[in-house]
Amino acid sequence: MVMGATHAMSGAAVGLAVADLLPADWGGPTSTAETFAFAGVCAGAALLPDLDTAQSTVARSFGPVSKALASGVDTVSLAVYRVTKGRKDPNRRGGHRTFTHTALFAAGLGAGVSALVGQFGRPALIVTLFFTLGLALRGLFGHWARDKGWLAVTVAAAFLSILTWQWFPDEVGSTGLGVAVALGCAVHCLGDMITKEGVPFLAPFVPFGGRRWWELRLPSFLAIRAGGGVERAFLGPALTIVTVALAVWSIDGAPEAITDALRNSVQMSE
Repeated sequence: MVMGATHAMSGAAVGLAVADLLPADWGGPTSTAETFAFAGVCAGAALLPDLDTAQSTVARSFGPVSKALASGVDTVSLAVYRVTKGRKDPNRRGGHRTFTHTALFAAGLGAGVSALVGQFGRPALIVTLFFTLGLALRGLFGHWARDKGWLAVTVAAAFLSILTWQWFPDEVGSTGLGVAVALGCAVHCLGDMITKEGVPFLAPFVPFGGRRWWELRLPSFLAIRAGGGVERAFLGPALTIVTVALAVWSIDGAPEAITDALRNSVQMSE
């Protein structure tokens, strides 16, 4: 599978980019703090689809609790696959890269988060922030998380969730949070699509050749090996640079300051 750090960084980058485009009525961020919170949730949600295997970064994030949850999600994903598979879909012994790697899961989880926050308010908001920001920490700061252990990740996630809950307004916070979660899950699937294995993103609604769980993937000569040299040497560093640039650009007043500085530099060179 694509490394957790790559998934989390791609989620953060897309979250920062979309934050500037999402209307405020849909929960779009209106300040630097809200933008970073939105991107953090998106980064954490970009690891959620791999909750269907105990070998993933997300399964190790919260110790025994997340491992038990991963085992349950694996069982449910496999059950969904077996109930909906087409006549030419192979038999499977595990649920990894099935249900949680579909558009249905991304949209359903995003809608579910919005509904829960809309119904229960701040408690549901804080729980969602706790879980997604904890995953973001585990993905973006993997070496620190491994050295300190899952207890440190849990404590840090609790602190961040309490700190950031106030940045999601009551009126539109549920919508914005749901969009961030759905977007993160979709970004994860997009990342897995560029690997040789691909993902069944359109399953189980779009049958093809007798299969409902066929994989969307790049042509073999373009696809990368998950965790291989291209991901480590190029994709990961490139995503980091893009994310840092977007983060700087997202700071209130930064675009104007950068534009003015460039204009002054050009004028001086003339």
